[in-house]
Amino acid sequence: MINTTHKKLKFTALALAVSFGLSGCFLEGDDGSDGINGAEGAQGPQGPEGEQGQTGEQGPSGERSGVLTRIATVPDGAEVTGIFLTDAGDLFFNVQHPSGTNTATNDTNAVPINTGTVGVLAGVNFNNLPATLVDSPVPSSQQERETVMSAYGEYQVLGQTGDTFNGMLPAGLGHIYTLDNKTLILENDMPDFNGFVSTGNDEGYLFSNWEELPGGMSRMKIEKDEKGTWTVSEAMMLDFSPVWGTAANCFGSMTPWNTPLTSEEWVVDSSVDSTTDADWNDPDEIASNSRLGRMWDLTAPDASNPYKYGYIAEVTDAVAANPVIVKHFTLGRYEHENATVMPDGKTVYLSQDDTGGVFFKFVADTAEDLSAGTLYGAKLVQDLGQNDPATTGFDVTWVEIASGDNATIQAWINEYDGIGTDDYVEGQSSYITMADVQAWVDGDATYPTEADGGGAVTAGDPMDDRVAFLESRAAAKLKGATAEWRKLEGISINHDRAKEAVEGVDLIDDEIVTDAYLYIGIADIDNTMTDNEGDMQLSARVKDCGGVYRARLGENYDISRIEPVVMGSTYRSSLTGAERCDVNNLSQPDNVIVMKDGRILIGEDGFQENNTLWMYQPAAD
Repeated sequence: MINTTHKKLKFTALALAVSFGLSGCFLEGDDGSDGINGAEGAQGPQGPEGEQGQTGEQGPSGERSGVLTRIATVPDGAEVTGIFLTDAGDLFFNVQHPSGTNTATNDTNAVPINTGTVGVLAGVNFNNLPATLVDSPVPSSQQERETVMSAYGEYQVLGQTGDTFNGMLPAGLGHIYTLDNKTLILENDMPDFNGFVSTGNDEGYLFSNWEELPGGMSRMKIEKDEKGTWTVSEAMMLDFSPVWGTAANCFGSMTPWNTPLTSEEWVVDSSVDSTTDADWNDPDEIASNSRLGRMWDLTAPDASNPYKYGYIAEVTDAVAANPVIVKHFTLGRYEHENATVMPDGKTVYLSQDDTGGVFFKFVADTAEDLSAGTLYGAKLVQDLGQNDPATTGFDVTWVEIASGDNATIQAWINEYDGIGTDDYVEGQSSYITMADVQAWVDGDATYPTEADGGGAVTAGDPMDDRVAFLESRAAAKLKGATAEWRKLEGISINHDRAKEAVEGVDLIDDEIVTDAYLYIGIADIDNTMTDNEGDMQLSARVKDCGGVYRARLGENYDISRIEPVVMGSTYRSSLTGAERCDVNNLSQPDNVIVMKDGRILIGEDGFQENNTLWMYQPAAD
């Protein structure tokens, strides 16, 4: 474009020069009008393109990782147990064995949390949480260290050890009595699993395990008002006397047909290379071992039978005035953490919380009926050339142990009734021995005699399959399954995600789920997992900080591989207390829950002064 102002100035200067040159004087006249803008000239041709500069080096790829968010912390001395998320988004969890010196109170209840506590995060729907979350702070003040701190909702105490609920439960919540309900054996401050059976909108029954020897299970009828606050209208401790009482009810799950499964964890004096019961009727052991002694007190004056404990029990009529309880011997006898039933109603995965434990699978003969089926143990093959827990996975095949049914197994169990302390002989056993297990694995026609190391009850008798169901870990190991897990804790799926991925049923809104996983918590990655022997030979880098694994659910809900998902930080053995595991990473994860949106909730049982309830968003595949 031509600059018309510049053109006008040049013309005026020329006119003045001519005027002065002709007349020697200056005559001022009117300004002339601006001329018409000239047409824009054509654009010139584009110059040649310069040479392209040298491409820079590509930066390093971002690390593929998920996101941990601290949802809540529990008071000093406690672990996070009993995580349960209802379909309506209500999140229950418990405070197990908090310090008895805690005096601070939460705003919601104004009661100190210094004993076993069952509670809920009130006023929030955990199924509607935002994608981006904030962390609850690491407690710093005494008030924060002695109460439940939460990033969402407010922790409402529903019940604590010994609560009578204004006389509804005179015996006290969590208190364990003899089978005749006359003598108090134990005041239990260790609530664990929660399971909820809905009876309508914002109401239902909350079942809670009480993990001690002997153990128990409570049921509270609870209702939620329009503000999200809960009230307890009924409370009871379930009557386990028809199934001879129970032992250390640990974690659990709800079946697809909406019944609670409770797990008997502690089997006294178990070890990797022996059966569990040689000293059960040793009078000196009973006198010196308080837990074993309490199991004898439970059944007094009758002789205690070890094979009546160590199973998965189902509450088959959960909402009845007197719930019906069935122990499923078919799922094996060992230190059960929990059993999780797949949506097919037949396939069950089971964890053994012990040193040198086995990962078990059970397949029922009939859907929604766990009374008969086949028990399997997992055989692991570790990734070649790998040993770091954060990257090392395992291929899985299944070793068949045996098939059985509850009625047959119970008849075997009954053969051990009436064995008392007067039957104990030093160096011998009235119960199943490792020689018996080996004879069964070898396919012998009869059990060995007592002189050959056999148990007194079956000495010289024809062989049967009782070993598989009464000493399941020993049987699985000698059959070839991997018996090297260390504190194999909670296992969990989301039933809707699993069913959609495996069966193609559309159950998840706004998402098509093609891959669903079974998640597995491991509190300690040490001992038999890191001893450079057998199938599992991991490094001890993570050690007691633990981690979470997952297994993709394949056709018929089978799994063929287990891989790490998120691990605790590097274990610092030179430090003490909470500092051994980083407060901003996992510290001995215990129970896990899978949410409908694919995130997982993880409860800690670790070194931290205040253990954490984490939410983990797995990395995108």
